[in-house]
Amino acid sequence: MSSNQPAGVISDAFVEPLRGARMSEEEGTITPDVRIRQLEERLAEETDRLEKLYVAYKKIEDELSERNAEFEVLEKQLIDSAVEYEALEDLLSDKEAKIHELEMDGAKSSKKIEHLEPELDKMQEMYTRESARLGRVFELAEELDEANRVANAELGARDDWYVQHMQLFEQLNEAIKERYDMIDRAVESAKEMLSTQETFKERMEETLDAVKEAAESAPEVFEESDDSDESEEDES
Repeated sequence: MSSNQPAGVISDAFVEPLRGARMSEEEGTITPDVRIRQLEERLAEETDRLEKLYVAYKKIEDELSERNAEFEVLEKQLIDSAVEYEALEDLLSDKEAKIHELEMDGAKSSKKIEHLEPELDKMQEMYTRESARLGRVFELAEELDEANRVANAELGARDDWYVQHMQLFEQLNEAIKERYDMIDRAVESAKEMLSTQETFKERMEETLDAVKEAAESAPEVFEESDDSDESEEDES
């Protein structure tokens, strides 16, 4: 079947034997059985040819579908590539601007370095002096650290000595406390004795005063007694 022939139209290769069979029948040279067999053979050949054409058509159709899918993928890749290209162009422009900016900063920095070189020399000289001073400070710090270490060792030895003699100190403290308690008790006893002596002295003085008063009043009593005896004798 020709690829330019409309679908549903029987090809000339199939119609031609029919025409020949009709002409042969009219001429009276081919029997109906022979004509039917020829037609069947021709039909089988055309059917096989159509099947092959259909298979080829499906194959071409599948290939076209695959090609269309590939075209779509390639088109998408092309679009992505275009987008990436635009992004790369933007990035390149940014990089160029950044490079220009860095170049300008580098030029400015070079100028600043030229102006700062004298100050840098001064700073280096000052740094040398300060380094020497710091070296001396570090030496003093090491000496102080050594002295501190020795002092800590001595304090540790003193603490160890104190811990070793702590019980002795506690006993001595108890003895001193007991001695002070004894002194306090002796003082209290002495105070009580003095108080008792003063009380006894006061009582003795009171007694002596009473005896003295009694002694002084005794003659008058004796005189009154003599007068009363004489009057009694007179009355008798």
